[in-house]
Amino acid sequence: MLVRLLYASRAVDSSAEAIEAILAQSRQHNPECGITGILCYGGGIFLQAIEGGRMAVSELYGHIQQDRRHKDVMLLHYEEIAERRFGGWTMGQVNMSKINASILLKYAERPELDPYSVSGSVSLALLEELMATACIIGRA
Repeated sequence: MLVRLLYASRAVDSSAEAIEAILAQSRQHNPECGITGILCYGGGIFLQAIEGGRMAVSELYGHIQQDRRHKDVMLLHYEEIAERRFGGWTMGQVNMSKINASILLKYAERPELDPYSVSGSVSLALLEELMATACIIGRA
């Protein structure tokens, strides 16, 4: 059974090297586990959707909750799915520098990434729109 999980967290270390290390680890580990997904990072906040088998996604989320590189980990959305939305990526990354502020304002009070202040379904809709407007890099 396939599931999709959406969570938010805050980066403990927001350096470019630390963020790249998280992405590199995801891209190396996720294919082995059948995990696909997308990661959005901006203003020290991660918004990530992960898809795969129920057990694999649950185990990965448990690992993220214990990972010292993340704090304030919050589950935003969880659902059983018929098919993957992010199946082409081991871990796609949203390029926050290419996002038009009006896209963020469409889903939030201010033009910034803040999944803590909106519902999980709104955050998922934001990710969908970011995909549709080609703000995704690193499709590895």
